[in-house]
Amino acid sequence: MFRVAVIEGDGIGPEIIDATFKVLAKLVAKYRLEIEFVKVEAGDNAVRKYGVAVPEESWKTIKGCDAILKGPVGESAGDVVVKIRRGLDLYANIRPSKALPGVKALKPNIDLVIVRENTEDVYVRAEYVLPEDVSIAIRVISRKASQRIARKAFEIAKGRRKKVTVVHKANVLTVTDGLFKSTVYDVGRREFPDIEIDEMYIDAAVMDIVRKPERFDVIVTTNLYGDILSDLAAYVSGSIGLAASANIGDEKAMFEPIHGAAFDIAGKGIANPTAMMLSAAWMLKWLGERSNSRSYVEAGKALEKAIEATLADGKILTPDLGGSATTAEFTEAVISRL
Repeated sequence: MFRVAVIEGDGIGPEIIDATFKVLAKLVAKYRLEIEFVKVEAGDNAVRKYGVAVPEESWKTIKGCDAILKGPVGESAGDVVVKIRRGLDLYANIRPSKALPGVKALKPNIDLVIVRENTEDVYVRAEYVLPEDVSIAIRVISRKASQRIARKAFEIAKGRRKKVTVVHKANVLTVTDGLFKSTVYDVGRREFPDIEIDEMYIDAAVMDIVRKPERFDVIVTTNLYGDILSDLAAYVSGSIGLAASANIGDEKAMFEPIHGAAFDIAGKGIANPTAMMLSAAWMLKWLGERSNSRSYVEAGKALEKAIEATLADGKILTPDLGGSATTAEFTEAVISRL
């Protein structure tokens, strides 16, 4: 029996979580999965109710679960995700970007994975106000964190096209980005000699993700750069509403769509639940792989195939993909293909 903490989130979060649970209910019954889903309060509503984004009771539950399935959070997103990522040491943020069938992608040939260090950089949130209206933020880059995210990137590349691109700005940030770059090269040359390594400055990488994304296989980068690049790559692949992500540590993992709470369309019933559903599919596969439970892996793959078939059919698409379907209609279309 697995325990999964569920954070509904804010804005469209409850809507796409509800849609995803309808799909999960079908999979649980069909594949006889044993999962206990435990809803926990976190996000903007928790701030209004308790004064903090992640109440102590929620944090206790989260720590006791095998995985977290998280919807998008609003203004308190930083307080929620940073606490979970750093508190559970979910050091690898993995964000694939690939054009899906039936989706009008800006670049149909995009097929890359961004592997983002998830615990350091300016996201340690060490910001201070100095005299004379001066604000500073401390950037943290360590060899240990750089080594383990490098290993994760090379391991992923082994199962793909065997190429890793280090994205940095070491020509300006010579100490911090310099350490990150040199550490990735050291790990690659010493432990993964069969994997090709190249490098690119962050500004050039932004341009090439749009111009020629086919040059990338696996990108490994620091926290802030990875956050920006992955949103851009999602747009290039068709819609940020399609982009799932995983925050993975040695023991636990959190799965979430990369998009925000989209307050402007909340309550209208038109949110695209694809990224949330793909995050759930990823979670099922992760649980299955860790426990050698084939049924969980098969359930995750079945959900991915049902989503791809629905998109490829093109008849029932949400507005962000050029269609007019509601969240509920898209969900029913996916369920019908399971």
